[in-house]
Amino acid sequence: MIKHLFVVLTLFFALSCKKGVADGEIIPPETAPLSRAVIGYGVVNTNYTHVLDKQGGDGKSLGFLRKGAIVEVLERRPLVTSEKTENWVLARGSYRGWLKEDELQIYDTEAKAKTASSLMPQ
Repeated sequence: MIKHLFVVLTLFFALSCKKGVADGEIIPPETAPLSRAVIGYGVVNTNYTHVLDKQGGDGKSLGFLRKGAIVEVLERRPLVTSEKTENWVLARGSYRGWLKEDELQIYDTEAKAKTASSLMPQ
């Protein structure tokens, strides 16, 4: 009985295989979505924040961004110290540098970030 089931299943799989391109075959894009350079868009949610050259409070200020500014989020990293863990993002906007993640609202598209920025009270 088991031998017959095995033979039937083997024939089924062998006959269902088809060579060539099937109609309506889905071909993935050349650049996979996980490899995109921007992982999201951030909107500054504090009155202003400094963009730093490295993670942590001892980073040098490269400039600052005001509430509602939109940046591209390139990378996320936790910074673990003896007291706490803070999440930081590498952002690109007026400056390219590090911001505390809790000073941003992060969206998956630029359109959503622009909408959020326009609705944010200044």
